[in-house]
Amino acid sequence: MTSQFNGITSGLDQLFRLSPAKSRSISPENRTGGKGMGAMCDLSHGTAGNCARDLGKGWKVNPHLPIKPGETLVLGEIEGPGCIQHIWLTPTGKWRSQILRIYWDGQENPSVECPLGDFFASGWGQYAQISALPICVNPGSAFNSYWQMPFRKSCRITLENRGLEPVTVYYQIDYTLTEIPEDAAYFHAQFRRVNPLPYKEVYTILDGVQGQGHYVGTYLAWGVNNNGWWGEGEIKFYMDGDSEYPTICGTGTEDYFCGSYDFDVGPDYREFTTPYTGLSQVIRGDGHYQSQQRFSMYRFHITDPIRFEKDLKVTIQALGWRDGGRYLPLQDDIASVAYWYQTIPAAPFPTLPDQDYLEII
Repeated sequence: MTSQFNGITSGLDQLFRLSPAKSRSISPENRTGGKGMGAMCDLSHGTAGNCARDLGKGWKVNPHLPIKPGETLVLGEIEGPGCIQHIWLTPTGKWRSQILRIYWDGQENPSVECPLGDFFASGWGQYAQISALPICVNPGSAFNSYWQMPFRKSCRITLENRGLEPVTVYYQIDYTLTEIPEDAAYFHAQFRRVNPLPYKEVYTILDGVQGQGHYVGTYLAWGVNNNGWWGEGEIKFYMDGDSEYPTICGTGTEDYFCGSYDFDVGPDYREFTTPYTGLSQVIRGDGHYQSQQRFSMYRFHITDPIRFEKDLKVTIQALGWRDGGRYLPLQDDIASVAYWYQTIPAAPFPTLPDQDYLEII
């Protein structure tokens, strides 16, 4: 065993090992992540300068930043090589109206493009605790990502406010400056939504992926438009030239998310959140204006990544039951985030829908 490692992984089995990696962090109090550059904001320029007027410079002068409607804020720009290890972020405003983008190594197209809440497995704009390995959501709107995100040349992270009102964002991006192994792939996350799903069509979670990589997670925000059970549909992974039939095929929606029998305990849905899988949120209709049932589910392929060499497509069926024990193709409101690693450049993502289409209604 050597005495040093590059500091990318941070599991308990590596904590005792020395590393030449340099720890850095970007926040509103240190916009560049520079060494010895934190807490330098003058009172006259700080978003909380008035709160610190009795204490002076260095006393929490600039802990958050505003984003005006239609404006895009650069959260961080980093020159590599390095690896993002943790992102903590808490926003005001509507989570679906704020778009997170991450660009690697000067690429024109983002490798991450996703509404903020959905990226953190919180697609319905309401708090629900998540205690997973790569994503944690803590009271009251504390979003945490522990996805390891290596880059070789540069990283650029932005947040766009598509809403009608200004928002405030608190954030911290923790990373290391370190050499990156030759076989390290780049993190990607893509959002999609269809509302309603056309009759007898399958929902596409991911398509158009070209290159070598591995698929590491699925988040679904599923809004039900029918009575009855909605999760009989199978998930399918088409890889490396598969056409009509997939290589990997699940047996049902709740099965893929590692539950069983409709997620029921007794007569009710039962939420759960675990390191790899969860039904983290069930929004039950109130019988008045909030009439629809809505569900949040995640599965992270941390110990079982789905590896592909050339291409990948992921779909899921929306199926319930009709009379006679027959499947009913559903026309539900489904949004998703696919998480994967791959080589770059990646194929451009589909155009993100406009704000009216993204809106939770």
